Amino acid sequence: MPKMKTHRGAAKRFRITRTGKVMHRKATGNHKLTKKSSGRRRRVEGDAALGPEAKVTRRLLGG
Repeated sequence: MPKMKTHRGAAKRFRITRTGKVMHRKATGNHKLTKKSSGRRRRVEGDAALGPEAKVTRRLLGG
């Protein structure tokens, strides 16, 4: 059986940490930031771990 190809759309959006967690970027932190409070802007910066759908996403990433 041939190797499974990496889903390129998923590869651009998710990454797997060394401990095996699937990380993603938080939403709403890109544009129209002037009307958002500074606390709200701080909450959406950085990465977050994926929930129960991480198992499916790990398959898309080829591992």
